[in-house]
Amino acid sequence: MRLVKPYVTANTSKMIYYGLILCGKSENSPDSVKIVRLQKKIIRIMMGCRTRDSCRKLFLNLEILPLPSQYILSLLLFMIRNKNQLQVNSKIHHINTRQHANLQQHSVNASKYQKGVHRIGVKVFNMLLLYIKVEFHNPNKFKAVLKKYLCENSFYSLDEYFELQS
Repeated sequence: MRLVKPYVTANTSKMIYYGLILCGKSENSPDSVKIVRLQKKIIRIMMGCRTRDSCRKLFLNLEILPLPSQYILSLLLFMIRNKNQLQVNSKIHHINTRQHANLQQHSVNASKYQKGVHRIGVKVFNMLLLYIKVEFHNPNKFKAVLKKYLCENSFYSLDEYFELQS
């Protein structure tokens, strides 16, 4: 976003950011697929690679996040900004369980909530590695550790993220 900031207005950059959070979960949507393909094409052109070369290592070398990884980063930063609406399991009960650093999942039957940003954000957060979760209350450190982790793994989909974490 910082690279684009000089060329767009504040309102446009907010629309891009919140558009990524609110629409990013539909990673199989035609627009998301087009963006990922375009992102890969640009990376290949920048690095002088052939069209059939894998971009995964290129994303790693350039430390650029693919769209799904950008979505995960944006979603978790959104969760930090709204952490006053969230509860950590260790605050609810004082038993030291494996899930003590996880966020509390509210059980709501409304499909609108189940597909919403908070629900998917909690699910993505709870799948993080513990060394990243413990930095949740320090936003700058959390962002740095999370971004490094996402750059190292370069996720192409949320399913890939969930598979690696489980």
